[in-house]
Amino acid sequence: MQIPRLHPDTIEEVKLRADIVDVVSEYVVLRKRGKDFVGLCPFHDEKSPSFTVSQTKQMYYCFGCQAGGNAIKFVMELGKRSFADVVLDLARRYQVPVQTLEPEQRQELQRQLSLREQLYEVLATSAQFYQHALRQSQGQKALEYLQSNRQLKEETIQQFGLGYAPAGWETLYRYLVEDKHYPAQILEKAGLIKPRRQGGGYYDVFRDRLMIPIRDFQGRVIAFGGRTLTDEQPKYLNSPETELFSKGKTLFALDQAKGGISQLDQAVVVEGYFDAIALHAAGINNTVASLGTALSLEQVRLILRYTESKQLVLNFDADKAGTNAAERAIGEIAELAYKGEVQLKVLNLPDGKDADEYLHSHTPEDYAELLKNAPLWLDWQIQQIIQDRDLKQATDFQQVTQQIVKLLKNIANSDTRNYYVSYCAEILSLGDTRLIPLRVENLLTQIAPATATYSKPVSARKAWGDSKVSHAPLPTERNLLEHAEALLLRIYLHCPEQRQAIIAELEERDLQFSLSHHRFLWQQILEISSVDVETRNVASQPDLISRLQDHFLEFSTEMGLISHLFHVDEKNQKEILRTPQVVQAAIACMDLVMLEKRYRHFLELWQQTDPEAEPERYQSYYQAFYAEKIKLQQIDRQRLFSITELL
Repeated sequence: MQIPRLHPDTIEEVKLRADIVDVVSEYVVLRKRGKDFVGLCPFHDEKSPSFTVSQTKQMYYCFGCQAGGNAIKFVMELGKRSFADVVLDLARRYQVPVQTLEPEQRQELQRQLSLREQLYEVLATSAQFYQHALRQSQGQKALEYLQSNRQLKEETIQQFGLGYAPAGWETLYRYLVEDKHYPAQILEKAGLIKPRRQGGGYYDVFRDRLMIPIRDFQGRVIAFGGRTLTDEQPKYLNSPETELFSKGKTLFALDQAKGGISQLDQAVVVEGYFDAIALHAAGINNTVASLGTALSLEQVRLILRYTESKQLVLNFDADKAGTNAAERAIGEIAELAYKGEVQLKVLNLPDGKDADEYLHSHTPEDYAELLKNAPLWLDWQIQQIIQDRDLKQATDFQQVTQQIVKLLKNIANSDTRNYYVSYCAEILSLGDTRLIPLRVENLLTQIAPATATYSKPVSARKAWGDSKVSHAPLPTERNLLEHAEALLLRIYLHCPEQRQAIIAELEERDLQFSLSHHRFLWQQILEISSVDVETRNVASQPDLISRLQDHFLEFSTEMGLISHLFHVDEKNQKEILRTPQVVQAAIACMDLVMLEKRYRHFLELWQQTDPEAEPERYQSYYQAFYAEKIKLQQIDRQRLFSITELL
């Protein structure tokens, strides 16, 4: 709508009343840290919080992307909305009287604002009407259904504002228009009545139905879902799209669940209203319902505002219909799951039950245990692919392989893709470990034919007996090493208290700096530190950075590659504040690259060995490369945060 210029007094009053923590908390999970609050920045992707909100300054700032401003700017930037539109929204929320710069335009502005307010009001009044009707004789059947069939207690019925729409064609219309004097046009815009095709007048949209209010995340009624109490179709009828209600942008019970989602750092999505209601009644209050549609990006972003780890669990029936519902619900968010931007899990309840049915015969603790063990979406997808397939049959094997390849191609993260290539290769090998490398190679070739090649076999003279010998790192490994080694050296230079621990870790794991400029710096550090070999009392060495800079005056080329390590900016300072985690991650990444080198080396030796001519050597190389593979999987599981996540 065209909004007149707002009076400066209105703008200033909104700034005074709109608390920035209150505003930002609706979109970002904030945690108290000292005087300020921190959370994950909504303006760029990050896994470690760099977004801060100051209540005293009424300002926000992100140290990652440098976004900053006040409450008005935050809502403007996040929703791509105009200044005046945001100010008006905040004015309504904080009950600030709106004045315009031109008094003659005030009436038009108030008329436009009044429409939304009237819609909220008439929907809230309708919800009260339906709740009252549930307690009357005509609503007895609906109340018995809730108490007997759904086994809901009175407190749950009241918590969700459940009600009953009487069977008459004009019952609600007469109450709201004739008794309450609301304009019929407002009821129609709210999706409560429809005009008759013939003869004029209106009729109620919902008749003889159990009524479930649908609220926005602030708890305001914006629509209704109505369940039939007869054989009438459809079984569930939702309000039409209105100015307040969009099915693809709304999640049922989000207003009730957002606190639980934030507290548990996990959101559970079910398909039906009563599944969500039953779970909340059982104390599982991080649950929302998708209103029967495929999950849209807007709905997912609504949920992910409240979970820091971005963990989302889809809970649908375990039967064929439930599987189809899960696949349909995933909808647009599959791409986010493939990229790893959502920790998507799928929970299928046993015996084809939905959550409501399951809780009738099981405890909330039983459900929580199933929730805890729900598989990641990719694992669930793989199980769906191989389910009811006989991989010993050529046709099934080929079809399963094709579907697996299609799945693996969509995984954007290389570490995740490599893990699932290995996992699927084990499945396709049918327990014959000798076939695993062949299956890995076949999958890689089909996923990326132009790049899926192994390194050439090394000669026996370059066997891995000498731990100082190494292959050149692959491009992805080099990037990993560059980050890890640089971080470790920066911590060593700027955190004297960590030096002894870093040397001990490197010695214990027999690790070296692989990149030449890092290795050169490390050699200079050890030389000029004059560390006692037995005590390794490196933490007490003064002015190490200054002495290194003096020492490097004669090595200008090398200095250009490492000079940035001698300085600490704001981002580096944040890393150093988390030195134990960063050291752990950096060492793990260096260890991981070395393990991958050894794995490839033994794999190549195994592949070039004739099992019939040299069976013992063949078996020895197999055991060696498989042992490295197990270590790789173990260290991957330990790396709950990666070096890239800490940067």
